[in-house]
Amino acid sequence: MEESPFKGKTGFERLWNAFGYSLQGMSSAIRHEEAFRQECLLAAVLVPAAFFLPVGATEKAIMVASVLLVLIVELLNSAIEAAVDRVSLENHRLAKRAKDIGSAAVFLSLVNVAVVWLLILFA
Repeated sequence: MEESPFKGKTGFERLWNAFGYSLQGMSSAIRHEEAFRQECLLAAVLVPAAFFLPVGATEKAIMVASVLLVLIVELLNSAIEAAVDRVSLENHRLAKRAKDIGSAAVFLSLVNVAVVWLLILFA
């Protein structure tokens, strides 16, 4: 099996390359993924709001983490969808299953935000 030519990088060069790839991934998600843009808007509202709510530091951290988890899961879902589409654009039950499972993961992460915020604010 052939290894990626980028796997040989070490130290600062590897970190710098990884940082660049991460920025490219974020940029690509913002450009091409409507759901990610919508969830970024949600995060832009909820993350600052968490800091102004009258709750403790631990609660604030959990609230912010729940929101960031949505972005992380959406990025992974988008990556799965892109990889599936790269393999084939034809309808296939396994491609549908992969995309549906990714979508379910995003849905659960959004439910998690609602549950966490409601529990912290109203319990």
